[in-house]
Amino acid sequence: MPRFTRAELEAFRDHEVPDLLPPPDGPALRLLFVGINPGLWTAATQTHFAHPGNRFYPALLRAGILERPVDPAAGMTDEDRDYVRSRGIGITNISRRATAKASELGNEELREGGRRLAELVRRTTPAVVAVAGVTAYRVAFALPGAALGPQPEPLEGALLWVVPNPSGLNAHETVESLAEAYAAPARAAGVI
Repeated sequence: MPRFTRAELEAFRDHEVPDLLPPPDGPALRLLFVGINPGLWTAATQTHFAHPGNRFYPALLRAGILERPVDPAAGMTDEDRDYVRSRGIGITNISRRATAKASELGNEELREGGRRLAELVRRTTPAVVAVAGVTAYRVAFALPGAALGPQPEPLEGALLWVVPNPSGLNAHETVESLAEAYAAPARAAGVI
């Protein structure tokens, strides 16, 4: 696993990480996970949810969404990316801009990200979208009362879930509770 100094990570502030999506001629996109925005470690490694303290991939493994471990901290290998895509899973973010904390994003940036996400869903037609982070979801879609779980309205034709953020900063969630939360949209998408 690489080691980054704070200064090295800061150099990745405002960088973008490309979406991880199946190619047009590949497997259908069944489940699109949506993070809030890339962290600096994610930007440095060009791999979603890459920070060593992030519980995203351990939760996917525990839930049965992935059937083998993926260790993203050093950056996903091409084999890892192909494996995730082959499962019909994609990953994107509400905001493309890397920051040290999601709280650095402004409300208008989140609302613009919500519009961009709706366009991506319209274009890629996933069966299910799972947004990881209820607070950012509420702002991005102007739904202040939204709660975790399945949402009453689809997003551009896709079933929509809001699931807990896997960041280590979200201290009241565990790999086990995240796995349970992520399994529901994965079942609806036919991934598990």
